[in-house]
Amino acid sequence: MTHLQAPPTSNRWRIAALCALLFIAPAHAERLKELASIQGVRDNPLIGYGLMVGLDGTGDQTMQTPFTTQSLNNMLQQLGITIPQGVNMQLKNVAAVMVTATLPSFARPGQNIDVTVSSMGNAKSLRGGTLLMTPLKGVDGATYAVAQGNMVVGGAGASANGSKVQVNQLSSGRIPAGALVERTVEAPVGAEGSFTIELNRSDFGTAQRATDAINRQFGAGTAEAMDARVIRVQAPEPQRRVGFLAQLQELEVTPTQAGARVVVNARTGSVVMNQAVRVKDCAIAHGNLSVVINTEPVISQPGAFSGGSTVVAQTSQISVNQGGGAIQMVRGGASLADVVKGLNSLGANPQDLVSILQAMKSAGALSAELEII
Repeated sequence: MTHLQAPPTSNRWRIAALCALLFIAPAHAERLKELASIQGVRDNPLIGYGLMVGLDGTGDQTMQTPFTTQSLNNMLQQLGITIPQGVNMQLKNVAAVMVTATLPSFARPGQNIDVTVSSMGNAKSLRGGTLLMTPLKGVDGATYAVAQGNMVVGGAGASANGSKVQVNQLSSGRIPAGALVERTVEAPVGAEGSFTIELNRSDFGTAQRATDAINRQFGAGTAEAMDARVIRVQAPEPQRRVGFLAQLQELEVTPTQAGARVVVNARTGSVVMNQAVRVKDCAIAHGNLSVVINTEPVISQPGAFSGGSTVVAQTSQISVNQGGGAIQMVRGGASLADVVKGLNSLGANPQDLVSILQAMKSAGALSAELEII
């Protein structure tokens, strides 16, 4: 018997729990540090390819990952060891890995940064391994750091006689302070006589408020809003720039309220809406569709001495039940609490709420931007 049924509608508590997380307090002052960033002050991603050795028989299977053997041969040749042609090394303690790191802004040669090591072959575990010297390169192909060291793996696992148990991930880990910076990335902040501040979210009102706050603190004409995201600030003398930027980032700015938006995750059914969402009076009918398929075997037995054979056939009975979908009146709400209360009156779960919100948007009853992710 196969029973296909749409999600139940008596799930109001789940909607209430989801929407309870969405109540946003009135806008309050925030530091400019949280609202914007300074152009040129940024991190840079690094990547490298290396070998992990010292594994306890959990390395790559070299027959299936030939690049591991090739990498090991190249490394041994650089160390003065030549492997004869045709020799097939069966290695169990070596694994090919990708090494990634983030080079922070203003990092100087000699500083240490953390690196993340991830297996790129079929190694079972990287626990206990040691990363050999691996150059880390930037997008321009230049080497900015060199990584090497023992890795910390946060997982654990064991297997025996076909049974296996594992906690967390064994094929990746981190090496704290595992890379040494070899080259710096120049970030000439204020070299042209001005700073450029970029808001995290484009908003004309927030940009104007930030500009006004800067001019009140440092004098009229110090800052100028170029558009909804970029603010240009006049830079002081080089010896005063660090202190100037420190004070600038601590300025408090009250951002304007974001536009009404409802974000729907179509894969999980999650619905998130902000405080500005409003609904208009509308009538909604919502019901469930239940499909029941009942399959039973029917045996056909031949008569005695007829020479026939027993035949088993399948017969199915299909019924479709349409759940009650009484029309519910949703009153227009002046606050998010009214919106949640009106939607909860439908008795729909979050997955059904996706379809209801789309229909409300099409009917003009939802005063918000609907975004499907």
